[in-house]
Amino acid sequence: MYRTALARSHRPRRFSEIVGQDHVAATLRAAVDATRVAHAYLFCGPRGIGKTTAARILAMALNCPEQSGGEPCGVCQSCESIWSGRTSLDVVEIDAASNRGVDDARDLRERAMYAPSDETRYKVYIVDEAHMLTREAWNALLKILEEPPPRVIFVFATTEPRKIRHNAPPVLSRVQRFDFRRVSVRELLERLRDVAELEGVTADDSALVPIARRADGGVRDALSLLDQVLSFSGDSVSLEDVHRMLGLVEDEKYLELLEFVRQGDRAAVFPFVQTLLDEGYDLAEFVRGLGDALRVLLALRLDPESGASELSDEARTQFAAAAAGFAEEDLLRMLATAADFEAMGRFRRSDQPRIQVEVLLLRLASLDSSVALREVLAAMGSGDGGGSRPDRPRVEAERPEAPQDGGARHGPRKSGHRQKTAPDQDEAAAAPMGILPTEGSGSSPEERPPGPPPDLTSPDAEPPGSIDDLDNPNPHAAWTDALSAAQGKGLGGELVGLKGATVESVDGTTVSLRVPPGLAPDLQTYLDDLRGSSILRLELARRLGLDEGRLRFRVEDSGPRRRMTAEAARDQKLRSMMDADPRLRDAVETLDLKLKE
Repeated sequence: MYRTALARSHRPRRFSEIVGQDHVAATLRAAVDATRVAHAYLFCGPRGIGKTTAARILAMALNCPEQSGGEPCGVCQSCESIWSGRTSLDVVEIDAASNRGVDDARDLRERAMYAPSDETRYKVYIVDEAHMLTREAWNALLKILEEPPPRVIFVFATTEPRKIRHNAPPVLSRVQRFDFRRVSVRELLERLRDVAELEGVTADDSALVPIARRADGGVRDALSLLDQVLSFSGDSVSLEDVHRMLGLVEDEKYLELLEFVRQGDRAAVFPFVQTLLDEGYDLAEFVRGLGDALRVLLALRLDPESGASELSDEARTQFAAAAAGFAEEDLLRMLATAADFEAMGRFRRSDQPRIQVEVLLLRLASLDSSVALREVLAAMGSGDGGGSRPDRPRVEAERPEAPQDGGARHGPRKSGHRQKTAPDQDEAAAAPMGILPTEGSGSSPEERPPGPPPDLTSPDAEPPGSIDDLDNPNPHAAWTDALSAAQGKGLGGELVGLKGATVESVDGTTVSLRVPPGLAPDLQTYLDDLRGSSILRLELARRLGLDEGRLRFRVEDSGPRRRMTAEAARDQKLRSMMDADPRLRDAVETLDLKLKE
């Protein structure tokens, strides 16, 4: 007995029956009704979403004697002939994949010159897989596309419009383009329900949802998958039949995986993967479903009320409970890890997919939990009197970000809390920031700047210089604020070298600066120019409570030029961030945090 596939027997016959493409259907229906049909169309979009079907319905509407409101009747002889793809004098479908050369295009051009079979009808040429046409074939069609014969319509359907743009860009200005979208899971689910009802099949939503999700936005794929399941299960579709026939992994497997990932139990990875193989699951399908599961968890974590609305109530409850055990940042990193794993493509090319999957799951189970800085500080307490501190934006303790203005606000260091680093690294990181090397840094006497270094380890230590009589007891912060204010008043490139400078001392009206090696002569010249540095002088004098006209600068290099290593650069970045925020310094030194990126 001959049987027509569901994807063919339930193909739409009217614009109103097209699923998920209302923007295209409404426009074409209105154009037919108002007799404002264009002479050429380009239908773009993924496979199986209705491009060729829409082209056939357009041809039916143009040639249907019973057409009403732009909709074809779908049952007359003309509509039946066009819908079924049988021979029609006025509607011709061409597969450009096998008729792609210039000779085929010339033949099409010559056939299009003949008038329709009746003066009330239209000749419609539907060219499928239009991106397969060669550049020469497009050139042969350009003239007829620009000035077609009366009552001749061309419809080009393609899944890759970028190839047409590359091979024949003039074509795009001669056609009306419609972009077909992927159909949502909800719309596919409604279509599957309708088809199941028409076929007399009993199917719960819990069984149809996996089919709709697996179809990836394609109506044809969804109907083909339903047809495949029906051939196995008969007139009743259950969730177990769908999983068994399509090789899908049950939600329970992903929930089990998420539980030991939450606990960081890496030892559970190997028996879990072995169970997947023993039960006959396809690892490629498992990886694909893992991305979907993590996306669902993140959606539910961000929006518990309406996130992941395509899930059944039971599955939604289970995944919502699992999502509660993760922070949003953790789920985002896990989803990014799974997406990168698929994007690299090594899994599908590997001869050992099991090891690839195990490595992925071990990475997920090994991801450290993201800890917000304010949570760390709250756990530490105020520490110096219990005063409440203003909330700061959330940042990860492992990856603090540098200040946006490129400079650090240098405040006096908290006594007794010096960061312990290797001597060479400490000196290399300190030199570019203008920090004097200490005696224990390992530098030679020739490399040290003149004068004894300040003793910052003493409990009674103060920032160097006589600043007791100043309105602002923090010259480091005053210097940084003055730079920012000067930059806001129009100064830009002149201040680049000064952003790495630090205040060594303030003695009367003289401000001593330490700058990165090699910059001292040029910066001294700039600061001595009263006219060029007037804005910076005014801003700094106001913050230090000094007379602008008497302000003097002494600029010295912080030491000989050294090669900056990656580790030294990270140390420098962390130092500048700690100088800008004393709370971050407390967290770093108490919890021994390291800057990773």
